[in-house]
Amino acid sequence: MTEPPEAPAEPAKPSVPPAAAPAAPAESGSRSPLPVAQRATLAGVAVSLLLILAIVFGSRMLKDFDSALLPYAVATVFLAFGVAYRYTVWVSSPGARRLFKEGWRSFFSVANFRRAPTALPKMIATYLGFQKFLGARSHARWAAHQLIFWGCVLAALITFPLTWGWFTFTSGTGSGPGYEMRIWGLKVLGFDALNFFGWIMFHGLDLAAVLVIPGASYFLWRRMKDRGAITGQRFAYDLVPLIALIVISVTGLLLTFSSLFLHGGGYEFLAILHMVSVVFTLIYIPFGKFFHIVQRPAAVGMQLFKYTSRQEDEDFACRRCGQPVDTTAYVENLQGTMRDLRLDFAEWAEYCPRCKRVLRGGAYLTHVKKGFK
Repeated sequence: MTEPPEAPAEPAKPSVPPAAAPAAPAESGSRSPLPVAQRATLAGVAVSLLLILAIVFGSRMLKDFDSALLPYAVATVFLAFGVAYRYTVWVSSPGARRLFKEGWRSFFSVANFRRAPTALPKMIATYLGFQKFLGARSHARWAAHQLIFWGCVLAALITFPLTWGWFTFTSGTGSGPGYEMRIWGLKVLGFDALNFFGWIMFHGLDLAAVLVIPGASYFLWRRMKDRGAITGQRFAYDLVPLIALIVISVTGLLLTFSSLFLHGGGYEFLAILHMVSVVFTLIYIPFGKFFHIVQRPAAVGMQLFKYTSRQEDEDFACRRCGQPVDTTAYVENLQGTMRDLRLDFAEWAEYCPRCKRVLRGGAYLTHVKKGFK
């Protein structure tokens, strides 16, 4: 990687974006790429069909599929379509496309693995699993987010395979207490429903609800009390996800309470309410705040790209004060994204935040304030 060029006496004029140049005549027989909406629709349909096939074959031609869980399975198909659709649209934007490409390039780089074999597992654990970046903002927010994260992960690991008929619980006597857990029809383990392990197996969703309720309640309380959160929040985007998580968790616990202590009283109403809340949340995920769950792994790729760049490149020095801005590869990647977006000030990426403020202030005093004298 070459060293950054010295700053010219006058700021260089931004280069003309590629899209502004005269278009070359199209070759005969060449086809223009499909619009983003069409590509996203095709991706959504393809992923949905693959999930349907996985449900059919994973449940042994629907032999292990529970028809009572059909609404949940249909909701997951809509979820797959929505996630694939929005992810395709998101990746099609210049900034996300560059992030996506650089992240995968760093992930599959043999040189990066030889240089830092533990970098990727460490970033997955700290950035995705324990989200240490949230702890720098607030320990309470970090703890609440951890409760929601691990509760939702536990619930997803149980709900999705069970809904799709991928694993089942069967008893040789029909009523227990001995049960077998089978995955794709194959016996994995046997357990006694009356011991501690058996209780954990049958009440995993209740444990997930116990984790989610305090975490979601904290964020809901913060959204109602914190002025900074209140200023920019939107009901459908910020409050509905938290309310949905609480409703799902509370109705799930009430179903267990009804079956254990009320002899099934009100069970049917609670089951319908729980089903409606789960189906709504699954369909809402691709189009609301929950979509960041799908986006977050791509951010890990970008963090890996920045980390590996630091191992092989020197930091890019600010063109005004000489302080390090970031790695040379990261600055060049940012400038390329700005040019793709036709932002004619890509050279500003070569200055540190403090110098940007100073230059903006000087420009204001020279060109704006001067006009009022």
